[in-house]
Amino acid sequence: MSLKARIENKQAQIGVIGLGYVGLPLAIEFAKAGFPVIGIDIDESKVARINAGENYIPDIADDTLQKLVNSGNLRATTDMDTITDLDAVAICVPTPLSKVGDPDISYIIAAIDTINKRIHKDLLIILESTTYPGTTKEIVFSRLEKSGLTVRKDYYLCFSPERIDPGNENFTIANTPKVIGGVTATCTRLGALLYGQ
Repeated sequence: MSLKARIENKQAQIGVIGLGYVGLPLAIEFAKAGFPVIGIDIDESKVARINAGENYIPDIADDTLQKLVNSGNLRATTDMDTITDLDAVAICVPTPLSKVGDPDISYIIAAIDTINKRIHKDLLIILESTTYPGTTKEIVFSRLEKSGLTVRKDYYLCFSPERIDPGNENFTIANTPKVIGGVTATCTRLGALLYGQ
């Protein structure tokens, strides 16, 4: 079955790397849409809390997280090898400002290097982390090319800037349209399909 068909049938396994104020709400939205979702984080306490159905993000209703975990649609892990079983992975790692005011992209680079060791055919990779223009093509794409796989032929790459305004009850991740740009038109179409756009 093609990646497009797996997304359309909600059979695509979705991963979210980074389970903070951007990643966890995104993982929840994918799970609410019917996808099986795995949250991936290096913080063992976050992973344990999610798997226990314990919420730590104010914008998320406690019972929503509990229901998704109990249904099996959402689980969390620290095991990066899980990426080998995913159909799509969203990168939601932090990008704190450096001393000169630029986003520190070291967490993005670490996430990409982690993915690169486990990249496989038909994997859709979406960068969500806040960063400067050109990061997807200049940093992410150039590092993924080292895998020997070819974008659009073997894997798909998109950028979809996070649109979360913590504490805003009127405009949430569920009702704020997403902007999706792919390295190729095929990448963009698959990303838009995954996000329901």
